[in-house]
Amino acid sequence: MQEPASYLIYNTHTDKLFPDAFRNDYHVHILCHEGEMSFSTKHKNFTVRANDLAIWQLTTPIFNISYSKDFDADFLLISREYLSKYNPEMLYATKGYVFIKNQPVISLREQNKIIINEDFTQFKSRIRQPYSLFQEDIIGRLLQVFLFDLWNVIEDELDHTVIDDNSTRIFLHFLFLVEEHCKTQREVQFYSDKLFIVPKYLSQICRSVSGQPASTWIENFAANELRHLLNNRELTLTEIADQMNFSTMSFFSRYVKKVLGVTPTEYRKENS
Repeated sequence: MQEPASYLIYNTHTDKLFPDAFRNDYHVHILCHEGEMSFSTKHKNFTVRANDLAIWQLTTPIFNISYSKDFDADFLLISREYLSKYNPEMLYATKGYVFIKNQPVISLREQNKIIINEDFTQFKSRIRQPYSLFQEDIIGRLLQVFLFDLWNVIEDELDHTVIDDNSTRIFLHFLFLVEEHCKTQREVQFYSDKLFIVPKYLSQICRSVSGQPASTWIENFAANELRHLLNNRELTLTEIADQMNFSTMSFFSRYVKKVLGVTPTEYRKENS
C-alpha cells in the first residue's frame, strides 16, 4: 500500500476537490480568492472570504463546513511528520500554533496577500514537477519560507495575544523552558519540576492544548537543535554530543536516530 504524500496542493475550481476531504490527514492551509466558506470549531463559527487565509490544524476538530458555489481557493496540505521535520523555528511555531488554534482565519492585507500568494505559486510549481533527487528538501525549504512569511503576517497578533486559559499558560511556559534547556535536559521530570507540577499532569496539559505529549515537544525542540549543530561542519560529532550533554557517543547516536530518523554520520552524508 502506497504511503500518503507528505505534501499536496490543489485548487477548488481546476481540481474539483475541496479541503474538507483532507482535514483528518493533513494540516490544511486555504488561500481564498473568491466566494465564501464557513466552518465551525468547538467554540466558534468562522467565515472565509476573498483575501483570507484559513488554517485547519490536525488537532482542531472542524465541523459544519459549507462553500458558496463560486468558492475559489488554493489549499496546501502538509503532513504532521513533514511539518515537524522542516519547522524552521520552534518558539514562533508554537506561538503561532496557539494563536491559530483560537483564530484559524487570517484576513490578509494587500501586500501580505501578494506574499502568501507567491508562496502558494511556488508550491504549485515545485510540487507538480516530475520527482527530482532533492524534491523533498526543496519543498521543505519552501515550507520554511512560507512559515516565516506567515509568522511575519501575524507578528503583531502574536505579540499582543492575551492567554486566558490556565492550561495554555502552563503549556507556553513549558515551551519557553524547553527552548532554553533542550540542549541538555530531555526528561519530562525536569520541566514538570520547574513548573511545580507532576510529569503526568504536564503531559495531560500538552495533550489537551496541542494533541501531543510533553515528551514529543521536547524531542521536537531537541531535533531542531541537533539539525542546527550537525549542519555546522566546524563541530565534530564528539563536540556536539558534549554540548548536548550525552554521556556516551552510542547514546548520542541512538537519540539522533530516534528523533531525526538517521544516525549523526548518516545525517551529515545526506546533507553534505
